[in-house]
Amino acid sequence: MLLADLILALHLAVVLFNMGGLLLIVTGGLAGWRWIRARSWRGIHLALALFIALEAWIGLTCPLTALEDLLRGEQASQSFVGRLMAAVLYWDAPPWFFIAAYSAYLTAVCASWWKWPPTRTKR
Repeated sequence: MLLADLILALHLAVVLFNMGGLLLIVTGGLAGWRWIRARSWRGIHLALALFIALEAWIGLTCPLTALEDLLRGEQASQSFVGRLMAAVLYWDAPPWFFIAAYSAYLTAVCASWWKWPPTRTKR
């Protein structure tokens, strides 16, 4: 169960990186922060948003969710923190909701790429 909870924590960290990243890009773009234009992390952010949207469009289960489910097997027990993280991550909604939400999110990420494009860092 500990390994499944660790996968769940990693999943939550990915969600926070993705959602927080867009918030930082928009805030930093409006505030003129130069670091939000770093090509490496912006590329990772865009690729992750695209991957998540593609999963929804194709109807695939997130690999982190599948791995967590595999590790848990038939047991549904989690630690207290695990239950809290699961409540944040897993919503009971129809597939079209997630397709629409992830597509809108990807559109926002692409718009931020256009509005505040990444730049090459000088070495």
